[in-house]
Amino acid sequence: MNQTINNKTGKTTEEKSNTENSNGQDVPHKDIVIALAGNANVGKSVVFNELTGSNQIIGNWPGKTVERAEGKLHFEGQDIDVIDLPGIYSFSTYSMEEIVSREYIAFKKPDVVINVVDASVLERNLFFTIQLKEMNVPMVVCVNQIDLAKQKGIIIDTEKLEAALGVPVVATVAIRGEGLHELMEVATQVAYNKKKNRKTTLEYGAEVENRIKTLNNLIESKNLDLGYPSRWVAIKLLENDIEIRKLVESKSRDVVNAAFNLASEIEDIHKEPSFAVIASERYFIANQFAHGAQLQSDIKITFSERLDRLVTHRVLGYFVSALVVGGLLLWTFIVGDFFSNLLTSAFGFFHPVDPKISGSLVTILYNGAFGGIVAGVTLVLPFVIPFYLMLSLIENSGILTRVAFMMDSAMHKIGLHGKALIPMILGYGCNVPAIESTRILETRRERLLAAFAITFAPCAARTIVILGLVAVFVSVWWALALYVIDIAVMFMLGRIALKVVPGETSGLIMEMHTFKVPSLSVAAKQTWSRTKSLIYVVFPIYIIGSALIQGLYAIGLLTPVANFLAPITVVWLGLPVIAGVVLIFGAVRKEFTLLMLVALFGTNLAAILTPIQFIILALVSMLFIPCLATLTILLREFGWKATVSIALANIITALFVGGIAYRIIDLFKLY
Repeated sequence: MNQTINNKTGKTTEEKSNTENSNGQDVPHKDIVIALAGNANVGKSVVFNELTGSNQIIGNWPGKTVERAEGKLHFEGQDIDVIDLPGIYSFSTYSMEEIVSREYIAFKKPDVVINVVDASVLERNLFFTIQLKEMNVPMVVCVNQIDLAKQKGIIIDTEKLEAALGVPVVATVAIRGEGLHELMEVATQVAYNKKKNRKTTLEYGAEVENRIKTLNNLIESKNLDLGYPSRWVAIKLLENDIEIRKLVESKSRDVVNAAFNLASEIEDIHKEPSFAVIASERYFIANQFAHGAQLQSDIKITFSERLDRLVTHRVLGYFVSALVVGGLLLWTFIVGDFFSNLLTSAFGFFHPVDPKISGSLVTILYNGAFGGIVAGVTLVLPFVIPFYLMLSLIENSGILTRVAFMMDSAMHKIGLHGKALIPMILGYGCNVPAIESTRILETRRERLLAAFAITFAPCAARTIVILGLVAVFVSVWWALALYVIDIAVMFMLGRIALKVVPGETSGLIMEMHTFKVPSLSVAAKQTWSRTKSLIYVVFPIYIIGSALIQGLYAIGLLTPVANFLAPITVVWLGLPVIAGVVLIFGAVRKEFTLLMLVALFGTNLAAILTPIQFIILALVSMLFIPCLATLTILLREFGWKATVSIALANIITALFVGGIAYRIIDLFKLY
């Protein structure tokens, strides 16, 4: 059902078939398209979630790996499509996110662009607002997190800011839903030209502005069909934007030559690159607007600032970082173990899993399918949901970026910087989006090293295996020990990869937004967004795969494969004969390691595996070749040579570490 907002009355608004225009006359009802744009960590996604509720579609932009979020809203009789553009800082061509955002705004022409800015760092955010003004789009500025700004002694005069920018400005506290009704009222008014942007352009200093106008006039005289506003194109040409230069060059070489000459004149006057001069002009205007609209009261050191000092302390910060990461995992183990045992007991009471490898085909397939359902409900959801919920809370609070900052020096030991910790932690959810998120790193070398490390991170599927085998049947502490071993392996292999892959490591540049109390509702929505793929995709695979595995085993097709791999699985790793086939299936999807055991032997796996075998099988599965989805994204991002090298490194490491661990545990009787 579509979300309906009416914060003033608290009641559902009646639908209307028509909307009044600026003259008070009815106009045909049509969907309004609103695009949310702004820097990262300004609360843009919170605004999106509060507006659209659960009525969201998450996917990728056509032909791009950048995530696309789209939702629907029903507001006072009006159907509205809301597009959440990627969080960016400029309209340059340095990242795919920036290209996606500017192309959408220029070519799709949304009815309104809502520019979300952080009230506590207004000047920095207005730098992007000015670039939106350059595109001459219908716009509303949403000054969000005004509560955090007040805590810092900053009060925003939205009327003064509106007069300076020439566009409507609305103050909000999105995390509590404050101001969102007014924001949507103003946005719909702008869409129907009831409330117009009063000022079309912001003029810069004479040396720059005169040359922008000269180039703009030349572009207009050529009647070039570029899709972008001519003034914006003129500015990007003077900034030496490569993509825009190529676009214009295909239409008119004269314009490109003129832009080069005018940019050279700017550089001669200011003795610095033209793009830096234009950036300085934007910052100057942003500074004027921000200071004109801000009222500074007495500054008090807030709890958030004290917490920030603690988390980034040069000694205590490391302990806090370790507690955050360790606490995330421990929380997952303890809460997951509790619910797993609860659900297992419930299923055992009502209908115990009893695998069949003889009898009618229907009986075998039915029991296999039921085993897949039980495995999903008792061994997947209890662990994955707590992990994603806590990860969302940590992300939204702002502590995750501090942890990345503190781990910068340690990450340099494996050729990366602290920012790489973010995709690596995301890898504990799923390796595929984590590898895609390495795009935040500056060089291909850093992205490759990070992706290599991520393939060893225990994703949700590997976590299912670790917790389903070790936490349930051995102990939570042994499950935690496997994570410690995994981190040690990642570090050692990272050191080796650092020597193999040549190049230099760049420095860390990363914004750390203000600490805030995370919204449980927002975290819950993010958790559901990440978990629903398990329900929609993994559960059917569990049910069908479990039935298929039990059927193949019943007719004897898996036994020859298991016997062929016995020298590795039985002799070297000390596992049962069937483990070879289990690991092969696990290379398709990691959950299949657990799924196959449940399909063949039921949920009481302690009857066929010893504690040592539980530990070794989970360890090898954790380090073994990445799943097919991960290999696919590696192939797309880095090519077949890098993909094959990473896969071989995973296989060799898994077998070597597994064999050594088996002998150490057995020799010292650690279990």
